[in-house]
Amino acid sequence: MQTREIFEEHFNSQLEMYFDQPLGLYTHTKTGGPADVVAFPTSKEQVQALVQIANDNQVPVTVIGNASNLIIRDGGIRGLVIILTKMTDVKVSQNEITACAGAAIIEVTKVAQGASLTGLEFAAGIPGSVGGAIFMNAGAYGGEIKEVATGADVLTAQGEFKHLDAEELDFGYRHSSVQDNDDIVLSATFTLQPGDPVAIQAQMDDLNARRAAKQPLELPSCGSVFKRPTGYFAGKLIHDAGLQGFQIGGAQVSTKHAGFIVNVGGATATNYMDVIRHVQETVLDKFGVVLETEVRILGENPRI
Repeated sequence: MQTREIFEEHFNSQLEMYFDQPLGLYTHTKTGGPADVVAFPTSKEQVQALVQIANDNQVPVTVIGNASNLIIRDGGIRGLVIILTKMTDVKVSQNEITACAGAAIIEVTKVAQGASLTGLEFAAGIPGSVGGAIFMNAGAYGGEIKEVATGADVLTAQGEFKHLDAEELDFGYRHSSVQDNDDIVLSATFTLQPGDPVAIQAQMDDLNARRAAKQPLELPSCGSVFKRPTGYFAGKLIHDAGLQGFQIGGAQVSTKHAGFIVNVGGATATNYMDVIRHVQETVLDKFGVVLETEVRILGENPRI
């Protein structure tokens, strides 16, 4: 039985689902090849059902959130791609916020401000989802998710529900245990502190103004491309290497912030990968520093 037939038979019209769908429709870079099956579950039970059917039929599973810090190669992704952006509930209980994996972390910061809870201000401009923020231990302006995340509900690769506390999430720099175990984040809980909503909003506004002034938010991009090397800043190394404005196809090292690669028009994922490779080789040659990618890279190279 073909992959399409497997999922059509089990879900029929019960679930939003597409076949041979270009993933560039969903990525922030506006690039990415097709997926065999793309599904948009609205509950954790639907996620579990999708994973169990995929496991029973040896269909590989890939999970995507807001696709903001992500490059999907032009050959696309085989098997099932689960996109969690329909799972967006956010709830407040005293000083805790529990948010489903598909909720935008920016929206969670707004909920926190509205509830007079402080601690998430640093994330006010991070364009990713809650699931992605947990997966990557997202951070900005001196703050990291690990400072406020106290637990997550996940679905294991075997299709079982499980709760992970902060220690089990094992947060590190742009890392969590979710990356190692192939768990799917379903929701996360953030423990915050009471604060002044006016002061919270002022800090969020300040950080967003700083972000808008320094980052190329007006163009499609995959966010910050490289991890911060110990003792250095990736953007400064790239700038000092004279690479701002370097371009292959429609992918360009941003002239506004060297740590970003933007789609100036018609870029492909292959263009992005070629620019990344050139930047890494040039910085290594000039400064002896290895730049590791922070952006998540998935999928197959295009078939020749």
